[in-house]
Amino acid sequence: MFDALKPEEVYEKAAKEGARRLDQSLISLLATGFIAGFTIVFGSAAQVLVESAAHPHFGEFSKVLGALAFGVGVVFLVLGRAELFSENFFDPVATLFEKKEIFVLSRIGRLWMLTLVLNLIGGTILIYVFSVNGVLPPAAQQTMAAIAEDLAGRDPWATFARSIVGGALVALLSFLVISAQSSGARMAAAYVIGVLLALGPFEHVVVSSLHMIFGAFFGADLTIVHIGRVAAISFIGNIVGGIGLVTLSHTAQALGEENRG
Repeated sequence: MFDALKPEEVYEKAAKEGARRLDQSLISLLATGFIAGFTIVFGSAAQVLVESAAHPHFGEFSKVLGALAFGVGVVFLVLGRAELFSENFFDPVATLFEKKEIFVLSRIGRLWMLTLVLNLIGGTILIYVFSVNGVLPPAAQQTMAAIAEDLAGRDPWATFARSIVGGALVALLSFLVISAQSSGARMAAAYVIGVLLALGPFEHVVVSSLHMIFGAFFGADLTIVHIGRVAAISFIGNIVGGIGLVTLSHTAQALGEENRG
């Protein structure tokens, strides 16, 4: 027996959760997005601490160990009920299909934009704290700068393709969290998604932007133009992957099951 809900049951719960998110007060929405921003930075800090410490002993394999550390940040995110930008794809869109009312679109736009902005603000504030001299060892600072420069130096089409995968992974997390019937299963799903996101690494507009901001604090050779370009490409790719690949596919699956029933 699988300890998971059926697709149509997941979709029904997702629509209810989406309605809750869309009906949040402004202060609740701002706080939730802010918390998610600085929470994911803990994962980034863990990633570079582990990767930089492991590199002298394990070489390139240290990146795998760093990805394993980053996954903890996504677990914190899920258990704390904070929300990253593309986590808000599946549930609100399910609400849109459930209610079939045009006003839901404006609420979705409000949710997405405020979440994205507050994710970045919350993350940047904690990055500033981590950038204080002596908080992170020099090797971790250098590792973060190298990650930021790697993100900035990628071919735009590669960034776009990777961001499709990144958006799909984070949107899939929303589906899995609702589908899972226990806290342990939700934690496992969050951890695996986090590891895969960092292992690629696959671009996520918030995570990638914060990585580049983090690196800029430690001397990475990039400008605001680099950050803006990667953020814009990642934003579009995340929507394609999160909505086009995951959300609409699960919508079709759930509606198909309902019609068959």
